[in-house]
Order: sequence, then structure tokens, then C-alpha cells
Amino acid sequence: MNVYQFSAKTINGEEKSLEDYKGKVLLIVNTASQCGFTPQFKELQQLYNKYKDQGFAILGFPCNQFGSQDPGTDKEISDFCQLNYGVTFPMFSKIDVNGQTAHPLFTYLTYEAKGLLTEKIKWNFTKFLVDKNGSVMKRYAPQTKPMNLEKDIEKLLT
Repeated sequence: MNVYQFSAKTINGEEKSLEDYKGKVLLIVNTASQCGFTPQFKELQQLYNKYKDQGFAILGFPCNQFGSQDPGTDKEISDFCQLNYGVTFPMFSKIDVNGQTAHPLFTYLTYEAKGLLTEKIKWNFTKFLVDKNGSVMKRYAPQTKPMNLEKDIEKLLT
């Protein structure tokens, strides 16, 4: 199994297969627009700008499961991300990442890269690094700053 077996609805409502990202290093992140970690959008965009031409993509998945910190519609979330952080990396429709209603992609990611104490995602901005073959390589805690992932990203890009 790998992440290419999944698809998700983009923030604009189109169904997108993750197979479209085959051969790229991916950073998959559950995001929120009203969270203490929301400023990480700035560093995520910086990473994307720096490495996108080398085969890197960030996939953002808004989630409202933690403290109701992303209550807006997909359009409101998209507008917020673009206006406040200049986000140009792919964003997807709001999903759940835990529980019975969790998106299958996140069920897979948490199974492949367990957290410190639990498989479950504990908060917004949990990050999963995926190699060019679609295998989950590493999971990062919400407080891990995106720019601190550069060395790991560069290793997978070479």
C-alpha cells in the first residue's frame, strides 16, 4: 500500500487522485485557520516555493476536529490562506482526521507513522513526510516548525 491509492476532494470541489503526485516528495498536513500553529502556513509556503520545482509538494487538509479551529467553509478557508499567507500549494476540502469519520488517507497515514503515545492525531498541523514512491517516511508533531524539516525533505529529493 501507499498514498497513491487514495483520492480526496480539492478545496475547489474536484476529486483528485493522489496518484497525480506520483514521483514527488509529499508533506501532508492537517491544517486549521484559527489555531496557535496557523502561522506555520508561512513556513509551509516557503518550503513549497523553495522545493516545488525539485519534485516536492505540500498537501493541506483543513480539519475542524481540534477546538473547532477551522469552522469556515472551504471557500472561506481558501480565501483566508491565500490572503493571509499567500498559500499556493494544493489545499483540499475540510475533512476529519480521527474517529469513525476520518478520511481514509489519514487512517492510513496514522497507521503507517504512529504518534508518540497514540496513533491518533493529537492536534492541527501534524505533518507526514512521504517519499517519491508514496511510502510514509516520518511523522512530525504539530509544534515542529516546517523549516525544521528541510534536511529530511532534501534527503528524499536527492
